[in-house]
Amino acid sequence: MSNATTITAADGVPFVDTVRDFDAPISAVFKAHTDPDLLAKWLGPREARLNVTKYDATTGGTWHYESGHEDAMFGFHGVFHTVETDALIIMTFEFDGAPNQVGISSTTFEEVDGRTRIVAHEVYPTVEARDMALATGMNYGVVEGYERLDELLAT
Repeated sequence: MSNATTITAADGVPFVDTVRDFDAPISAVFKAHTDPDLLAKWLGPREARLNVTKYDATTGGTWHYESGHEDAMFGFHGVFHTVETDALIIMTFEFDGAPNQVGISSTTFEEVDGRTRIVAHEVYPTVEARDMALATGMNYGVVEGYERLDELLAT
């Protein structure tokens, strides 16, 4: 069964909210978000490559990865501010191509009717920064990435 991804970006505020259910236990969904080897298998669209160069998913840890294609790779990095196993990840995110435009993301993991629901709230520095991120096709990458995560969790 395919689960729908709900992405909301209301006018006038620099937020993106995403809600997604998975037919898997919280521990498996959380691990897929914190284990760099698993993350590399699902994050982003199918046609993109993901090279995780650093991913210390602990409170105070840092992360960096590159995503894209052979001829165009784009870097992203940040800091994990709070990591509570099977419950919460709060982290910053920054596109290497837009220095000093730091966003913050809060993702909760909860059990709902025997499934795992993730709720992510991303805060961008400005509405314009958020709109530029959306214009890159971010929604497509999120939806397809979660479809890939469904496939990974089923194995």
